[in-house]
Amino acid sequence: MPSPFPGMDPYLESHWGDVHARLVTYASDQLVQQMPPPLKVRIEEYVAVEIEDEPRDHLYIPDVRVYERPGPPPAAETRAPTATALETLEDAEEPLVVSRVVEPPTQREIRILDMREGGRLVTAIELLSETNKTTGRVDYRRKQQEILEGGANLVEIDLLRAGHWVLAVAHRWVRKSHRGPYRICVVRAAKAYDAEMYRASYARPLPNIRIPLRPDDKDAVLRLQPLIAQAYANGQYGDIDYRQEPNPPLLDEERAWVDELLKTAGKR
Repeated sequence: MPSPFPGMDPYLESHWGDVHARLVTYASDQLVQQMPPPLKVRIEEYVAVEIEDEPRDHLYIPDVRVYERPGPPPAAETRAPTATALETLEDAEEPLVVSRVVEPPTQREIRILDMREGGRLVTAIELLSETNKTTGRVDYRRKQQEILEGGANLVEIDLLRAGHWVLAVAHRWVRKSHRGPYRICVVRAAKAYDAEMYRASYARPLPNIRIPLRPDDKDAVLRLQPLIAQAYANGQYGDIDYRQEPNPPLLDEERAWVDELLKTAGKR
């Protein structure tokens, strides 16, 4: 069962961890078919760790992550308890023991690399996550700057309504028609002072966007709407309760249109 929305489905934002992972994989598969040799498409991961006592979040990029789950405590030395100790233990309530192991969120990004130049980064494709736009935005800004200063192309796909504006172009320079509810920004290394903006909404299919490669290469094309449709179908999101308000809530000017759409689709 397809989504009732012709474009981005705002209800998918509540399931973004799963949807994001699927979109990164499907987008990589779509781009692989268009790569001229010796360019290769790679999915890279990094882990965002929130440190409350630090002024900002830090990113750690591990080669291998090893997690140790707590097992039973080592056997204590056996000794005969005193009568007083026995009475105290009998009065104590047994606690509930729960695991404190929490795996830090894994962020995924797409990289197009030139293998003839030692894996030089040609194009970075960032499908923004909640962390990029909230607690990890300082680190995302730093990575964004490093990509552009390193002479690579940058493609930013923001399909989240929540969070701050973190695109490589300032909010004030973008026409209102291209500011939301979703937004896509492409910065070419050869024209780093310009940004190509694409409109993205739930009211119309998501656009096909040009992915810049090396200066003499033909652009690749990333077709976003089929990716969303595939993520929706494979994630089995047909059971979403569209009678509820999405999270984050819609703006007042959006609510009436969405309500009418969902009623027409028999979802309300």
